[in-house]
Parts: sequence; structure tokens; C-alpha cells
Amino acid sequence: MNPPVVLTIAGTDSGGAAGIAADLTTFAALGVHGACVVTAVTAQDTTGVRAIHAVPHDIVAAQLDAVLEDLDPVAVKTGMLATPEVVRLVAERCADRLLVVDPVLAATSGALLASDEVVAAYREHLLPVATVATPNEEEFEALGRPDRPGVIVTRGGDIATTNDHGTGCTHSSALAAYLAHGVDLPLAAVRADAFVARQLHVSSDWTLGRGRGPVAHIQGDPA
Repeated sequence: MNPPVVLTIAGTDSGGAAGIAADLTTFAALGVHGACVVTAVTAQDTTGVRAIHAVPHDIVAAQLDAVLEDLDPVAVKTGMLATPEVVRLVAERCADRLLVVDPVLAATSGALLASDEVVAAYREHLLPVATVATPNEEEFEALGRPDRPGVIVTRGGDIATTNDHGTGCTHSSALAAYLAHGVDLPLAAVRADAFVARQLHVSSDWTLGRGRGPVAHIQGDPA
């Protein structure tokens, strides 16, 4: 039997902790086939974001068309969308699918990743068509505290660790994977929380990098 296909539309993280790296490894861990549309390339590590290069709009659109027309994903998960035009593109092309919107507006380090115009496009175009949105507390405030069903405000877990870079991406990707498997939203949210807690436990004593280390994207200790 074929696995469900889930598409991530997001940016890269050269440190491998967040963005598309987190999304695809989470999809694989949870038994779905991951496809990707790259919206931005970042120079990023555990200490912060050094540079961001937005992928040209026509290339983003071409990637999206290729995946939607050929692989027909059950669910779509968004991360860093970089420009208001891309936000609107996703809203137009993906409104008819399970759509998990992780409004990536700032990095764990505090670096801003979205302009006021991008935030406005989220509010006007993307949130109204989302199946579920997963802002953290700061993003929830930046979006004007949207009062609509399907908004889950994510918070830090109970595990004491600074290895939490990529937690939001991992959570929203897990949520999309469970939804693609046919799990209803309330249970999918519970399972996504549990998955992230397990992964934070795995990486809790790692010493990777000089800043906020990555949440684990492996299952337990490597052999």
C-alpha cells in the first residue's frame, strides 16, 4: 500500500535543525512520503540566522505545480514562506487539502523571518483556509490573536533542555503526518505533542553547536 504524501512548503536550515530538514525527517519517522517546495535558503546555525535568500516566485510556483500535479499530496504543511506573494500562492493552490500552517515569523534565536506584509498576508489569505494553524505565543500575538477554530498555540515542553531548535517545525510536521494518516485533529494534536516530547528527550543531553541545539530527528540513540 502506498504511503500518504505530505508536502512541506518551507525554507532550508543549513544547520539541519529546522525548516525542510526537520519536516522531511519527521515525515519519514511517521510513515509518510515527504515532498518539498523550497521558498527560501537560509544561512543558519544554532546561534542564529546569518542570511536569507528568498527563492524567486516563479520557481516556487513551478515547484508547487510539479508536486500538486504529479504526487497529489493528502496534506500540505507550511513553514517559512518568505514573501506575501508566496503566502497568497499557497492559499490559492492548497485550500482544498488538509493544510497545516506553521506561521514561521521568528527563529528560536529571536531573528525576524517575516515582514509586516507577510504577516498581513497570513491574516488575510492563509489562516482563513487553513485546517489548523500552529503559532507559538509570540506568533499568535503578531497575528493579532486570531479567534478562529483550528488555531493551536504551541508552548515549550516540560523537558528541561536548550536543544529545542526546530521544535515548532517538528510539531507541525508531525501534526500533518498524523492528519494524512486519517487521524482526527484533536487526537493528531495529542500525538504530535507526544512525538515532540519524545524527540526532545532524545536530544536533551546533546552538545551539538554553540547555541540552541537541534531537537532530535532520529529515533533513540544511534547504534
